[in-house]
Amino acid sequence: QVQLVESGGGLAQAGGSLRLSCAASGRTFSRYTMGWFRRAPGKVREFVAAVNWSGGETYYADSVKGRFTISRDNAKNTVYLLMNSLKPDDAAGYYCAARTAAQPIGIIWGYAYWGQGTQVAVSS
Repeated sequence: QVQLVESGGGLAQAGGSLRLSCAASGRTFSRYTMGWFRRAPGKVREFVAAVNWSGGETYYADSVKGRFTISRDNAKNTVYLLMNSLKPDDAAGYYCAARTAAQPIGIIWGYAYWGQGTQVAVSS
């Protein structure tokens, strides 16, 4: 079992930056590929980024590639999402998740453990 708690959300201006953090409990954190997803009002939850257990492999949705960076610190049981060049379309609830099934990296049902989310607002 892994418990996840996100933080770092808030209001940013378009073009600005925010860094989200996701703190995990449990000694097995380093075993999991970790992902970030987001859900904007009226839209379905979508994949944003993922990082493998070691941090050596990262994956991004096309919409955030080149602007967002996912990373992890296994010693701190934490995964991060650095968001640069924010756009109004990036406004959403952001959720971190631990991947537990051998599904394609962006598939939601491959992730069994989810945090409660942190809200990101972007002013234009």
